Amino acid sequence: MSSYYTIYSKSEGLYKEKGSKFIALAFPVTSEDQIKEIQENLRKEFYDARHHCFAWVLGMDDQSWRANDDGEPAHSAGDPILGQIRSFNLTNILVVVIRYFGGTKLGVGGLIHAYKTATEDALSKAKKREIFETITLKMKFEYEMMSVVERLIADFDMEVLDRDFQISCTIQSVIKKDLLDQFKEKTSDLYSIQFDFNDD
Repeated sequence: MSSYYTIYSKSEGLYKEKGSKFIALAFPVTSEDQIKEIQENLRKEFYDARHHCFAWVLGMDDQSWRANDDGEPAHSAGDPILGQIRSFNLTNILVVVIRYFGGTKLGVGGLIHAYKTATEDALSKAKKREIFETITLKMKFEYEMMSVVERLIADFDMEVLDRDFQISCTIQSVIKKDLLDQFKEKTSDLYSIQFDFNDD
């Protein structure tokens, strides 16, 4: 997979059942430290809530994830939240569902439905963004090749990171990984340009 989807910004969902209120909050995240900080802030803000159940996914291809029931019956909260994250095909995301208990027990089936529905509400409202896996590309060339290089940058929708024009020219940019083979094929006979790829 050379791209993945996350959300642009925080999104909120809500589900109510028999007096209980389930507030779902979805956040774009990039690290476990950021996740912990958000959770700590939410526990302070919603200090009087009975449960703070959550799930998160980080990295491409589901590299790292966690689900937590926070005192609810096993697999009745964290797993339904995680299931919705995967259903929406999202990563680099944290969803916390905060429950205010209404005095009536919902049973495991009712809890699964509540946590799933609250999460679905938050994620369906969120604006999605596609993030592409990229490779850094450095091009070295003489001034007379400038127009050729500029055309390559435009044709392959490359983001320029740095330009260094001295005796010769160097441009550092990023290219989408899934365009790399096509790029190499198109530039295979451009011997006057030195290409240096770095996918670290």
